[in-house]
Amino acid sequence: MEPLLYSIIKKQSLHELLETFYQCIGLPIQVLDENGEILDQFGDAHSYCKIFKRFLPKSDSCTKMHSNASKLAMSLGETYIFSCHSNLNHIVFPLANNNVLLGSILAGPFIMDAPDSLLLSDISKKYNIPTVSILEMYEEAGTLPVFEPPKVTYISRMLYYMCSGLVTDSKNQFVMNHNKLYQQSKINESIQMYKASTHVNSKSYPYEKEKALITKLKTGDTEKSKALLNDLLGYVFFAEGNNLEVVKSRAMELSSLLSRAAIEGGATSDSILRINNQFLMELQNIRTLDDLCYKLQETIDVFTESMFNYIPSKSNEITKKAIRYISKNFTHNLSLEEVANHVHLNPAYFSTLFKQSTGSTFKEYLNMVRVEESKRLLANTDHSIIDIALATGFEDQSYFSKVFKKYTGLTPKQYR
Repeated sequence: MEPLLYSIIKKQSLHELLETFYQCIGLPIQVLDENGEILDQFGDAHSYCKIFKRFLPKSDSCTKMHSNASKLAMSLGETYIFSCHSNLNHIVFPLANNNVLLGSILAGPFIMDAPDSLLLSDISKKYNIPTVSILEMYEEAGTLPVFEPPKVTYISRMLYYMCSGLVTDSKNQFVMNHNKLYQQSKINESIQMYKASTHVNSKSYPYEKEKALITKLKTGDTEKSKALLNDLLGYVFFAEGNNLEVVKSRAMELSSLLSRAAIEGGATSDSILRINNQFLMELQNIRTLDDLCYKLQETIDVFTESMFNYIPSKSNEITKKAIRYISKNFTHNLSLEEVANHVHLNPAYFSTLFKQSTGSTFKEYLNMVRVEESKRLLANTDHSIIDIALATGFEDQSYFSKVFKKYTGLTPKQYR
């Protein structure tokens, strides 16, 4: 039966890739299946390895090590350089689809410096290798490929560029995994900074950094915005620990804060309200802190794009005027006719124009505005749910709860 890997990537394509790499670099290279078994290769097994394998326990095989290295590379989102049982170096690139490991490409073995006694002293004791065999291995080590560390980095990079396009889903997943890992390292740096500071009170939220985040978002400085976001997340973890539900609560507050900043920065309120509500819906299905933090970063990208890719037109100016009127009057029984009259248009024509400009009907948009204000009241006041429903223009608590859940995925009580 043909390996699963070859149902995703053509066998001939992988074969040609291996041949090209081997002819250019001169380094042995293999295609492995998901269990680390060899499917194809260029370059023979080195005599150093043949001697060493005679003393390697079956429970600690090279196949098992290569499989584990492939899984780690997939979680890192990049090629992985590692040292094997016999202190030789390899580079592995995982081949995955939908975050499922199908196999990998393994280049090596090689060393990064001329062989010396240190290369063999540890393994001779660990694997109880006789002196005669150690001397044989030392002699064979002199014929191993030698690449200095900078050259290894370039080879690793070249392997990534050669292989990353083989499976589209794989490339996207690797990029996401890599970005998540980078974000977590920055959050951990922030946590350590707060722990080391004698001037930081765990109950004193850094509002100045929150304000700086809003400023950077409004100016389109995405990288600084993300850096400040990671700093704030670091504070939340420092103050609250790794409590997913507590961090989710903070994430909801941050999303609402950023959405208002994006609107003030020039984005259309209907698009931002949709983004914010979509974030709240997705939040319910997030099960890990890594995914939650990364989703917040993605939301910053979307908010920034909404602010700086907006192109005004005459119809949009009319819609903006209507939206401003809605924002001031949504708390009372506001009708389509009243708003149409404010912008001096026929109600039927205004309804069509509003839907074309915002992507929402007048009623849908009005409900989104009311839900947004109710979220603020639920988070920052002790008012009862019925009082909040009436204060934001809803007819009764039942209808309010129904609309609120439609746009956020939560009941008002759950949100609070």
